[in-house]
Amino acid sequence: MGRKVRDFIEISDYTSLDSLIKTLCAIRDTLPGDAEPELKLRGDDVFGRRLTISYLRELSTEEAECEARYTGAVVEPNPDIDELRQKLDNIPYGDEDESPPVRRVA
Repeated sequence: MGRKVRDFIEISDYTSLDSLIKTLCAIRDTLPGDAEPELKLRGDDVFGRRLTISYLRELSTEEAECEARYTGAVVEPNPDIDELRQKLDNIPYGDEDESPPVRRVA
């Protein structure tokens, strides 16, 4: 089971009641059972009001691939980098009598 994201559907404030009822029924019928839909009235008198329906949905394949790039996906270990890291860890920093050697923390 993949991660779920919150998605939104907005309905303009210039909609007839019959059209609104049909739209809401169509939206309800197409949502999965575990979507947890919520209806909110958003906006103000200046910018207008909108009915906003928010619901949970699974990530699409494209979204999952994109997210995998940024969420710490498994990176193949590179022995050359590990060897270089060990060599650098053994290099003293400054005079050993004055200050302790630099220690890698991350």
